[in-house]
Amino acid sequence: MGTRASAASTVHRPQEPTSAEKMANIPLSRSEVFGELRKELHEDVEFHQSDAHVFIIMGASGDLAKKKIYPTLWWLFRDGLLPEKTYFVGFARSNLTVEDIRTSCMQYLKVTDSEADRLSAFFGRNTYISGKYADEGSFSKLQTHIESLPGGTEANRLFYLALPPTVYHDVTKNIKHCCMSQNRGWNRIIVEKPFGRDLQTSEELSAHLSSLFTEDQIYRIDHYLGKEMVQNLMVLRFGNRIFGPIWNRDSVACVVLTFKEPFGTQGRGGYFDDFGIIRDVMQNHLLQMLCLVAMEKPASTSSDDVRDEKVKVLKCITPVSMSDVVLGQYVGNPEGEGDAKLSYLDDPTVPKGSAQATFATAVLYVHNERWDGVPFILRCGKALNERKAEVRLQFTDVPGDIFGSQCRRNELVVRVQPNEAVYAKMMSKKPGVYFSPEETELDLTYKSRYKDVKLPDAYERLILDVFCGSQMHFVRSDELREAWRIFTPLLHQIDGEKPKPIPYTYGSRGPTEADDLAKRVGFRYEGTYKWVNPHRL
Repeated sequence: MGTRASAASTVHRPQEPTSAEKMANIPLSRSEVFGELRKELHEDVEFHQSDAHVFIIMGASGDLAKKKIYPTLWWLFRDGLLPEKTYFVGFARSNLTVEDIRTSCMQYLKVTDSEADRLSAFFGRNTYISGKYADEGSFSKLQTHIESLPGGTEANRLFYLALPPTVYHDVTKNIKHCCMSQNRGWNRIIVEKPFGRDLQTSEELSAHLSSLFTEDQIYRIDHYLGKEMVQNLMVLRFGNRIFGPIWNRDSVACVVLTFKEPFGTQGRGGYFDDFGIIRDVMQNHLLQMLCLVAMEKPASTSSDDVRDEKVKVLKCITPVSMSDVVLGQYVGNPEGEGDAKLSYLDDPTVPKGSAQATFATAVLYVHNERWDGVPFILRCGKALNERKAEVRLQFTDVPGDIFGSQCRRNELVVRVQPNEAVYAKMMSKKPGVYFSPEETELDLTYKSRYKDVKLPDAYERLILDVFCGSQMHFVRSDELREAWRIFTPLLHQIDGEKPKPIPYTYGSRGPTEADDLAKRVGFRYEGTYKWVNPHRL
């Protein structure tokens, strides 16, 4: 392949292999993976490398900007994945300089010594404007500044709202009235969750945004949709013949979607207590994964075809019932170390005596021909025994058992994090003189199979998607409405009745009642399977 530069200069010659062939044959670096992705995406008619682009970070002084957005923009800039004429403008109330932003972000940027000049070039493209979110004059000042940048009057503009929802109304109204590109450039608005607290507040926010912008200008970001294995769910399902015939109620006993974190609120308790685990994780990340598991094959991979099918799934789900839910709250482990000794209520930012859940398990049913009667078990929690996000399909028992109940159920597991993997648990003959079945797995662990490939961060994929105008991995307004319809009655009941969550120890699997619920609806946990890393034998 030669150097990266020579690959880029020869990619269009007829005798060269196609980019797909190159990707198949050679382990690609992070830059090359993105370069290929860009070639695919940038055929979008709206995308012109020569155009000026201005990326405006609203809330540039905040935690999200410092830990995620500036680092992501730096990685994309470093790897040459953004259009040549891209400029970055920070906007917040604080009186800061670009140097202040650089200092606060530095520990998150992962800069090597050889990248110092490139980093200086990146911050050379950065500017910062201080202003008030509710003050139209501040946004007029921002507009004047954007227009003063090279190509600024005709530039495409991306506004990232890294802000608390309380200021969304003022900020979006001021962007619309003062800062939109009036010439040939497009305007795109990236909105972070939470998208409201319930159906009503979400609808109010959607109505407000749609009064200012068209749906194709709004990018509601759920970073889980940028994860490698979440995106892989579609290829696994619709690119393989072997799964199609068994991906339904005839063969699947239940589906378990899990999100576990091994740490508590760590000083973020004030924010978390206001929203809780269901709003924070279940209603968005887990429900999005459920849609990708349960949806029918879309007509194509275009954004709206995919999102149409996701909405159809959500419309088939009835609101969650309290009888199908277990709520928990972590308590300190006296034998633990450091934070593990602390309960949720020990977090000084959490209101005294709070009944907010830090763990939830809920069972949903998709009432359609494919999934009728199959439980979808959503589990999420903080301060648990491991960091893990996965999708697990457990298949039904083999009919007509001839092995004396020695066979366990097959499972297909898609591990989203950490250590991306796809593996199938299956029965095989025990080696040697025995004629008895034993559990084993067909294993695709990404680190082993794709040794030299660096997987891009979810935010990198998604921000690149916004530059390219691809909305497939963003949440549409009708999708959001259905998601809130499913959870709002439950959330209102919890907010009204404030049921006491079941205590569970920091570092445990969560309340045993959650396991009992999963068992009651049909999940079978055998506890006999032991995974062996095949690459360490």
